[in-house]
Amino acid sequence: MPAIAANPEAMATLWRRVRTLALSLTRPRAPEALPVTIDRRRVYVLPTRFGLFYSTLLLGMAAGALNYNNNPALMLCLLLGGAALASLIAAQLQLTGLNITTIDGEPVAAGQTLLLRVHVQADPSRVRRGLRVDDDDLLDTSVLNLDQGHGEAEVALPTRQRGWLDVPRLRVFTTRPLGLARAWTYVWSDAPLLVYAAPEPNGPPLPSGSGQQAQTRLHPAGDDVHHLRNYRPGDSRRTIAWKPSARRDTLLVREYEQPLGADVVLDWRQLVNLDFEARISRLARWVDEAERDGRRYRLCLPGQPDIGPDHGIVHRHACQRALALLPLAGGYGR
Repeated sequence: MPAIAANPEAMATLWRRVRTLALSLTRPRAPEALPVTIDRRRVYVLPTRFGLFYSTLLLGMAAGALNYNNNPALMLCLLLGGAALASLIAAQLQLTGLNITTIDGEPVAAGQTLLLRVHVQADPSRVRRGLRVDDDDLLDTSVLNLDQGHGEAEVALPTRQRGWLDVPRLRVFTTRPLGLARAWTYVWSDAPLLVYAAPEPNGPPLPSGSGQQAQTRLHPAGDDVHHLRNYRPGDSRRTIAWKPSARRDTLLVREYEQPLGADVVLDWRQLVNLDFEARISRLARWVDEAERDGRRYRLCLPGQPDIGPDHGIVHRHACQRALALLPLAGGYGR
């Protein structure tokens, strides 16, 4: 044992094994459907470091009081011990009765941080203070405020690859009311969250559009003059039409239009020079660019019906979802 204590790596390995064994004995032992209500059998209580120091201090007080037959000191020791025991029950009651309704999060691109939202409800008649939520690997901690009987906490979760992300087991804990003990419970949702494919960082521009519904949009750097309008604060001096302004005795500004093609086609089969994951990254980038420019676009993937043409939040999600859920191993032909 002294050899292990002198080796930090061995101590870390031993701690991980002990922690894994402890987690395997706690509830829930497998993902579960939400909502779920926390009862007393799912709440665990252990003393904190301050609680251990407090207990050692009480033992010393008790030994001194018995040795010198000091009844007031013994009474004080018993009162402090009773308060400590009451704090254990109060810490457990902070968690008992919590209703974990849902755990969700907005999809993000692989490599970005996904914010898990833990939605909790509780009886508003019972005051709960100091509740916190963290993930199973203790990477992030968030405060859970239930002043109105309901609230949510956000836990940052790193993402590494596209597709479905299993939600880790989360811990809800508190050290209130006295900080002598830590009460905690676990919640483990069985509903995975979606992670989009990471877009290509530096790629070619969006393909030109084609289709029957040609579109135009107003743009300061467009090609053709669309109309004249009154000057507004912040307009560039380059766009001021000086001659028409002189004739009308008021400042007029040129509005330009820039043609936009319709139905941009994002076709998997046109990217034959890229490998499987590179195709997905480029298409993910083009979907974001088309959406940002307000273009109508259609996504063509092998073995699936075409998505679109359309644009908007719902359409973007459908395209990014289809890209994210393509097999991780390239199973499609070129």
